Amino acid sequence: MLDELDYLLVTALQVAPRADWQTVGEALGLDASTVARRWARLTRAGNAWISVHPAVRAQAPAVVAFIEVDCAAGRLHEVAAEVAEDPHVFNLEHVSGGRDLLVTAVFADQAELARYVGFRLGALDGVAASRTQVATTLHTEGSRWRLDRLTEEQRRRLAGAERPAPARPAGGRLLEERDLELVRVLSEDPRRSAARLAERTGLSPTTVRRRLDRLEAEHALVYRCEVARALSGWPVSVSLWATVPQSRAPRLAERISALREIRLCASLSGPYNLLLAAWLRSVDDIAPFESRLAERFPELAVTDRALTLWPMKLGGHLLDPRGRHLRAVPLGRWSDARSEAAEAALLDRLRAPRPAPGPAAGTAAGTAAGPATGSAGGG
Repeated sequence: MLDELDYLLVTALQVAPRADWQTVGEALGLDASTVARRWARLTRAGNAWISVHPAVRAQAPAVVAFIEVDCAAGRLHEVAAEVAEDPHVFNLEHVSGGRDLLVTAVFADQAELARYVGFRLGALDGVAASRTQVATTLHTEGSRWRLDRLTEEQRRRLAGAERPAPARPAGGRLLEERDLELVRVLSEDPRRSAARLAERTGLSPTTVRRRLDRLEAEHALVYRCEVARALSGWPVSVSLWATVPQSRAPRLAERISALREIRLCASLSGPYNLLLAAWLRSVDDIAPFESRLAERFPELAVTDRALTLWPMKLGGHLLDPRGRHLRAVPLGRWSDARSEAAEAALLDRLRAPRPAPGPAAGTAAGTAAGPATGSAGGG
């Protein structure tokens, strides 16, 4: 179990993930060495961790997809172990209801998404079926969720290290390759100092600090400080598919995103035009939460729901069944030679016109059909 100081520390790092230990300690009324030891203990046990990745719109024009996967009996974990290693898979959940796995993944474009679903998932032994919906807008996501254990005074002390969160996932210009290399090194340890980052990248500490300051000011980086689901106080995660009037969807999504329980709110391309993910205190809270949604937003109709049984991958990090950290799978572009070869083979087949049946084939067919038709008529 975590104590109150652990929760305060996690919340402080959710607010200011790269703040130095002196700043964090002062905000919590402790010395720097105490909070550093606490954090080391939490991370060693897998009870908390920090990650960083480029914002979706800072990488390239991107497609965020939610893929529901049905697995053959007894093959779920085999399929999950394969999919979990794909670098573009952000979240992977074993869920209840009308699907076995729920995959959240990022693609360069619709063609790459089609290749993944058709030639990667479709070729995996154990995958029985899949259904895909594309996020047309991400209204909020998990990096903005907070434990909310800090006082206003503690938040004020951390304010100097906190970047204001954008209203929605942002990222103005695309990241250059030199920026991506810095982010790759930073993702190995998001609290690594500028001096250590400089050693790894060959840049000067001044250049590293300048680039990180610029990327953070542009909201091109997304930091996440997570805590093991079973220890968070919010151990239950439920996904809700809903419909709202399309003309009202942006405004309703903005209001829904402000709810304490909401970790994800996305507009979808499919028949259900809104997907919500909520963290709740218990399974008993699911029905009351839906009732509160219906009362507050009468235009919203929940059409389906799924309870997360095992959050197998969260933000690119593999987790155990209680949501404790195991290891990271570095996020990146998906590339698979086997899928590309299968797609190329299909394209070659589609390019080649099918030969038209010749006269001999038609005569043979007519001859074969004649007696059979006569026989049937005579009978």
